[in-house]
Amino acid sequence: MNRLRFILPLIFSLLLSPIFAEGGHEIKVKIKEFGNQDIILAYYFNKSMYVRDTVKADAQGLAVFTGSEALPGGLYLFYLPNGKFFDVLISEGQNMSISTDTLDLIGNMSISGSEEAGLFLEYQRFIGQQQAKVNSLREEMAANAENQEALDVLNAKLEDLNKEVAAYWENAVTLYPGTFYATFIKAMQEPVIPDFELPEGTQNPDSILQAKRYFYYRDHYFDNIDFQDARLLRTPFFAHKIDNYMERMIVQVPDTVAKTSIDIIEKSRGNEEMFRFLVQLMYNRTNESKIMGMDAAMVALADKYYLAGETPWADEKFLENLRTRVGEIRPTLLGSLARNLKMENEQGQVFSLHEINAAVTILAFYEPSCGHCKKEIPKLYKEVFEKYRNKGVQVFAVYTMADREEWTGFINEHELFDWINVYDPYHQTRFRNFYDIRSTPMIYILDREKKIVAKRLDVEQMPGFLDHLLNKQ
Repeated sequence: MNRLRFILPLIFSLLLSPIFAEGGHEIKVKIKEFGNQDIILAYYFNKSMYVRDTVKADAQGLAVFTGSEALPGGLYLFYLPNGKFFDVLISEGQNMSISTDTLDLIGNMSISGSEEAGLFLEYQRFIGQQQAKVNSLREEMAANAENQEALDVLNAKLEDLNKEVAAYWENAVTLYPGTFYATFIKAMQEPVIPDFELPEGTQNPDSILQAKRYFYYRDHYFDNIDFQDARLLRTPFFAHKIDNYMERMIVQVPDTVAKTSIDIIEKSRGNEEMFRFLVQLMYNRTNESKIMGMDAAMVALADKYYLAGETPWADEKFLENLRTRVGEIRPTLLGSLARNLKMENEQGQVFSLHEINAAVTILAFYEPSCGHCKKEIPKLYKEVFEKYRNKGVQVFAVYTMADREEWTGFINEHELFDWINVYDPYHQTRFRNFYDIRSTPMIYILDREKKIVAKRLDVEQMPGFLDHLLNKQ
């Protein structure tokens, strides 16, 4: 990393501020090359780095970071004037001294006053040495790409290096139980997948073995993570590990995402800071998702935690707004029965949405003064309705305003004559309350039973979706 991006932790300081331990801290950092220059103390949190303190070193390059409160445990970094930085594990023992030079920050570093910080320094050196050996072996492998015998020898050496790292990790966990150092080292380890054996004669053994390995890895992905230790929040890998699991290890459908999110959150019960972080993380993931229908997972998490009184850190205004928003979204969740609408057409004839006899009904809300509607609604007629009307697709096109002249003018201008044009000039159906119409056009796709099967699709996406839905029916 060539430069460090600092983000002012305004939101996190209000909603996710760490729970500080009692006592103070005094950390002396001496790097003689940086006399009379600023040195920054920062920490990792949720895939970012945040400034904790800035101290100007004296003429001899000594900067002293002090505070009346102990720093919450985690992996911290000291950012230097030359753009480089180094990591220090901080937990117990916060009266420590660190000295090094710019020639080799880690190699020439010494730490006193904190056993765990010293252990982590030894680990950094060990990993650096192992990585140098790996790089050397890879260079040899590239040079011997055509020599299989040499490659076999080099691969064996790589495997030996991996075993040495695994042994180092195991020793760290075994020799220093109860320390954050051991928790940190263990958390970085991937689950070890066993060698599965299949009965003789098993068909497609490779595929079955691959599936077994995948499911084992998925089910044991968090075996090495202690969700009761909030210090892991202040590491560079914890949030990434959660993201990787949520994005790559589970099917991206609302029910699965909601259940998995809740399963992970519940692992942190009893640790206020970890619980708070995971509730917000999982809620934000679903709330910000671009996947159609993922609002169902957001509603599930809101119901389970925020609206059930499980989030004492959330202020009443936020909860009030969330309660309103969930109420607006709930009727439009995929799989829900669309609210029936009885509206009149240009001639005053009343049409009922639920009485439309069609394999698929497209429910489109629009207003002609909307620039996007002017483009999308005629396109919906030409590129979707006219092509699919003979396949059992009907459109229930709802004008959302009350200006009859504007409405009929738009219909005539674009010759939208053959689908069902309706409006509700007196707002008797309260359609805005049931279809979350915050902007137009708002389009829903309903199946034969008038259940919502898609929403907010662009016109370009509809043919492929309709083909799939019609074939399924």
